[in-house]
Amino acid sequence: MINKIVTDVTTLEQIYGKPAGASVFKEVNYIHPIYRPFIEFSPFATLSTVGPEGMDVSPRGDQAGFIHIEDEKTLLLPDRRGNNRIDSLRNILHDNHVALLFLIPGIGETLRVNGRAEIVIDPEVLERFSHRNMLPRSVLRITVDAVFFQCSRAFLRSGLWDVSTHLERSALPSAGNILKEISKGDFDEDDFDAKLPQRLKDELY
Repeated sequence: MINKIVTDVTTLEQIYGKPAGASVFKEVNYIHPIYRPFIEFSPFATLSTVGPEGMDVSPRGDQAGFIHIEDEKTLLLPDRRGNNRIDSLRNILHDNHVALLFLIPGIGETLRVNGRAEIVIDPEVLERFSHRNMLPRSVLRITVDAVFFQCSRAFLRSGLWDVSTHLERSALPSAGNILKEISKGDFDEDDFDAKLPQRLKDELY
């Protein structure tokens, strides 16, 4: 039985001690020029939001630089085609605070950005993110509140970029298999998995 639980900040700080100086002064409230490449070369980021039912984190990916740096205090993130659950967007309407974590394959350091988002549907803004004549349905305009880099310890411990540790896709349940199990068998697993690769290509944008 677990009975030792931390319930106050004082105890937490006694356990962990004070952060090193670099851990504090690396944080700025704008996109410093030294941090720009971590956004410009990133093809993948996670978007965290909070709503009335709790937290959510959503993967966002495209060609490197898909999140535009409008200025030192503003980012533009196109909302590409997805499953239409719009969990992140619903949450932003409830609470506009968001957090982004930028990843670059092969690089251990990541960039963290905290800010506030609004959902933009201005045609001129959407047109800026046209791809193959397809427009995003909306663009998130994120006002930056905090920016700092995260060291590479998590990547070193996990070996995330070490291809020798990568699993074969067959080692995990397929999308069709997951849906079949969740639906208690009322689902055509084989047909779904057979059509999925082409459907993803056709519906990427």
